[in-house]
Amino acid sequence: MDKPPIKAKNNKTPRSQNMSHQVEKKVALKLYAKRHKHPGVWFGLGLMGIVGWSVALPTLLGIALGIWLEASISDSRAYTLIFLLAGLTLGCFIAWNWVSKEYAAMHSPTVTMKANTKAPTKAPTKANTVPKTKTSKENE
Repeated sequence: MDKPPIKAKNNKTPRSQNMSHQVEKKVALKLYAKRHKHPGVWFGLGLMGIVGWSVALPTLLGIALGIWLEASISDSRAYTLIFLLAGLTLGCFIAWNWVSKEYAAMHSPTVTMKANTKAPTKAPTKANTVPKTKTSKENE
C-alpha cells in the first residue's frame, strides 16, 4: 500500500510560502505608492538632470585637466583623451551608483513594511463579542 504524503504543519508548501511572500511584498509596495504619490514629470526631469550632471561634470573636469597637462608638459601623449575617458568612466560609475541606491530605496519592502506594520490585532470571535448573560443562580 502506498502511504499518503505527509503534510506540513502549517499546510503551506515552500512554493506557496514563496508566492505569499511575493504577494505581500507587492501589496506593501502598492500601498506605499498609494500613500506617497509619485511627484510626476518634475521628478523625472530632476533625475535626468542629476544623472546627466554626474556624468558631464567629471568628464569636463577630466578634459580641463588634460588640456592643462598638455599645455604645461611638452610630451607626445594625448592627456586630454586619457583624462576625458577617465572622467567619463568616473561619471558613469557615480551615476550608476546613485541610480542603484535610488532603485533599492524605492523597491525595498523592509523600509516600507517597517513603517506600515502595526501590532497585530485580535480578530473578533464569538467568545469575545457576545456579552455573557447571567444565569439564574447568579441572579439570586
